[in-house]
Amino acid sequence: MGNVVAGIVAGLGWCFCTAAASLCSSCCGNDKASSVPPSATSGRRRSVFLLVISIALALAFQYGVAPALQPDGKASEVPRVGGYLIEVWSSGCQYETSELRERCSGNTGVYRVASATVLFFLLAAIAAACKPTANREAWPAKYVLFIFLVAGTVFISNDPLFFPVYMNIGRIGAVMFIFFQQIILIDLAFNLNESWVEKADRVETDEGGGAGRRWFGAILATCGLLYAISFTVIVLMFLFFSGCRSNVAFISVTLAMGIIVTVVQLSGEEASLLTSAVIVTYATYLCLTAVSKNPNGACNPKLGDEDILGIILGIGFTLLSLAWTGWSFTAESKINGGSSDSTEDSSVGNEHLSDGPNDQGVKGVVANQNYGTNTDEETGGRGDAQNGSSKPPRTSWRLNVVLALVACWFSMALTGWGAIETGGNAANPDVSNVSMWMIISSQWLALSLYLWTLVAPKLFPDRDFS
Repeated sequence: MGNVVAGIVAGLGWCFCTAAASLCSSCCGNDKASSVPPSATSGRRRSVFLLVISIALALAFQYGVAPALQPDGKASEVPRVGGYLIEVWSSGCQYETSELRERCSGNTGVYRVASATVLFFLLAAIAAACKPTANREAWPAKYVLFIFLVAGTVFISNDPLFFPVYMNIGRIGAVMFIFFQQIILIDLAFNLNESWVEKADRVETDEGGGAGRRWFGAILATCGLLYAISFTVIVLMFLFFSGCRSNVAFISVTLAMGIIVTVVQLSGEEASLLTSAVIVTYATYLCLTAVSKNPNGACNPKLGDEDILGIILGIGFTLLSLAWTGWSFTAESKINGGSSDSTEDSSVGNEHLSDGPNDQGVKGVVANQNYGTNTDEETGGRGDAQNGSSKPPRTSWRLNVVLALVACWFSMALTGWGAIETGGNAANPDVSNVSMWMIISSQWLALSLYLWTLVAPKLFPDRDFS
């Protein structure tokens, strides 16, 4: 009986170990047989996954580790090591109250993870620039390297490496990402509108009898819903956040610019009302976020509340732009400076390799860059051997640079751009004048860029803005 039980346990253990190893390999390494090379998108997926891990670690350092490393925290009970960690995490945080000192330590905890993330992606960018396939290779080792980088920052003093050196570097990188993010989100809104219109036209062509009207009705209903949400939020902001002139100005500009971009869009020939609705809703969200970051209690009724929803929405928009950056042809053209000559040449050179519908080329980080056929992964990479002239993209390093900028952005978003309010009105780390002005500036940038996309073809009709 004992032998039977032992055999069953051994079999179950083998199954569980195999499943665990497969899961770990899928997340951190190649999810196929050793003879099959990683897929074209494996590097992008795992890069974004690592960024999500870094955000989670930053939140853990800010709200879990930093409070424990205060003079009266749990780390004080650990001999020698605890005292050393308390000292290095408290350096540069000489504030009057324990609350501000803890907040400062929490901010530097975010900087530690973010700086390790920035360094990792910069190293990955250098590796990808030297060897284009490096972006999708050796991911288990890369995760180990990232863990060691984060662990190493725990023992480094705040002053001056993290506060203020990295803080200022992070501010610059975050501003660069904000500019890039607005371009990506505007591009996403345009493509969403074009996709729905194309589906409506396709259904009308295939089925006839006004079948495409359902899609046009869905577009109009979505536009109406988004505009209704925006108008409702603007009215609520006038009711609850109009205690000071700055908030009134922000809300008024949002309302005026929303009307202007909608009118300009309706006066054009292209049907992109859904794009305007998405941009106006996004601008309204940014305005609400900005006024909720005002540290003046007279004009911010939310002061004192933990803005968990705002953090979740902010990270959500970032992940959305990341997904679009990683998988979209248009976003990739933005990363590559709009040049697609080399990729077009590559796709033309590989057209003769397709023999059927199942041989559609797998696209890489660069649009139209062929990594081989879909059947390559199933046949052990024979397509790569047959296609000796097919080269991996040489621009995947740029995606790593963008991810490094994202790391700068989330470190600023979680710490209120490094500003620690010394007054009694500030209730959480991301409430500050710096956060308020950075968010409203990004809104003005988004609206200005979108307005330019509407008026530029009219001002310069001889130029191609497609």
